[in-house]
Formats: sequence, structure tokens, C-alpha cells
Amino acid sequence: MAPPRIQRSAGGHMSEPKKPHDIVHEEKAKLDFSQSMSYGDYLQLDAILQAQKPLSPDHNEMLFIIQHQTSELWMKLMLHELSAAIAHVASDELQPAFKMLARVSRIMEQLVHAWDVLATMTPPEYSAIRPYLASSSGFQSWQYRSIEFRLGNKNAAMLKPHEHSAERLAAVRAAYEAPSLYDEALRLLARRGLPMPASHTARDWTQPYEASDAVEQGWLVVYRQPEKHWDLYQLGEELIDLEDAFRLWRFRHVTTVERVIGFKRGTGGTGGVSYLRKMLDVVLFPEIWKLRTDL
Repeated sequence: MAPPRIQRSAGGHMSEPKKPHDIVHEEKAKLDFSQSMSYGDYLQLDAILQAQKPLSPDHNEMLFIIQHQTSELWMKLMLHELSAAIAHVASDELQPAFKMLARVSRIMEQLVHAWDVLATMTPPEYSAIRPYLASSSGFQSWQYRSIEFRLGNKNAAMLKPHEHSAERLAAVRAAYEAPSLYDEALRLLARRGLPMPASHTARDWTQPYEASDAVEQGWLVVYRQPEKHWDLYQLGEELIDLEDAFRLWRFRHVTTVERVIGFKRGTGGTGGVSYLRKMLDVVLFPEIWKLRTDL
């Protein structure tokens, strides 16, 4: 049997090879996190993993809870990125805004695929847990409503579901009263000297957006000379990517709800599928879509 090989240190000095019990001792030391922050500590996993509290005896309620909790986590990140992107557009800082908007689009894609998991719940399985939901509904998600408002779909009636919580209402109202992503995009175009009507760059931000031929003319200048207005052209395409992903998210929501509950009314009192289908007709950035026909 060959003798153990002598190891050399970085300085060239001879050293004895490590013995097995020394290696085991070192590995145990690496696995001891009692004196430092661990993975679970950093992510607050105990709190997160104990937040699932099924109310029914049905096995499938865990799926329903985790589906919606993880969606809310993704929406928290979406709001984080979207709010920062809006601030960057308002400050004429488009490069970081592009990265953030691209990330929001990818989050929406993630949420689209999440519906595939919930769609494994069959109508009898949902019916078993529905009585335990009372009037709770995704319709009441303050984060989702804030996303809608920041993307420009303003509706004063959508403040009411959050009136029971002053803190939540304040957050939703802030998004409702502020310029949306598209409002800031149009103000940017105006600052760059492109023709933008004052009716759309200095308006009441709480009012629903109305499409304008004059706004489309401003975007057409950008799209007819993309090499001259490259960053604005890229901004337009980032907005289209974002709305494209949002439409897919909405559509997948409708089809999943119809698959699981049919045309029953939603637990929050909405028309369920009929209400969600109306949302499919909402266009967030109408002029950038229309100019594709008019180019």
C-alpha cells in the first residue's frame, strides 16, 4: 500500500495530509449555524411556512392557499419594480427603467404559468372548500389593485373594497392619485419635444385614460424614425411587452376560473367569469397598439 502523499503549503513547506477525523470535524464546523445567520433566518422561512392555515378538512385547500400566497409575493416584487420604473421614466432615466419593466413582464409570465397548477383543482374539490372562504376573494387584493392603477386602469369604485383598512386604503389611493406608467411615458415624450396634447400630460390622474389621435401622432414620429428616437422606441416596445404579458395573465385567470367554478358568482360578490371577461377588453396603452395599423 502506498504511503500517504506529503502536501506542500503555499509557501512550499512540507505538511502532513489531513486525517479523516480532521476533515469530519471541519465539515461539522461548516454545518453549525448557531452563531451566524442561516438560510431560514434570512428568508424568514418559519413565518412563511407557518402562514398556511386551511379552514376546511379538504386536502386541496393547501393548493388554493399556496397558489394565492405565492401570487401575492410575486405581486409584491412586481409593485417594487413597477414603482421604481415609473420613477426612472419620470426622471428621464430609461436604461434602468427598461430592466425593471422587462422584469415585471417576466413576473407576469411566471404568474401565467401558476394558473396551470390551480387548474388541477376540479369543480368538486373547489366546492368542498368554497363555504369556508366566506366573502374573501382575489378581487380584494390591494396589491393587484395597485398594479392596475399604476398601469393606468383607474376606477374610483375599486377603492371601496379596501376601506376597512386605513393602511391598505392609503397604499391603493396613492397609486390611484399618482400618474401611471403611461402618463409618465407621455410626459417624457413631451419633454423630448414630441407633439403631445396638454390634455394628456397635465390632467387629473385619477380619471380613466382616454385614447387620443394626437397622442398617436406623437408615437408615430418615434416609430417612423426609430434610429433617431431609439430609447423612446424601445420604451414603446417595453410597454407593449408588458401589456402583452398582462393580457395573457388576465386571460389565463378567466379560463382557470371558468374551468373550476363555471359561471357561478365570485366569493367577493362579482359576476365571476363575466366580470373577468370584461377586463380582457381593457387596453392600457391604446395608441401604441393602434399605430401598428397606421404605420
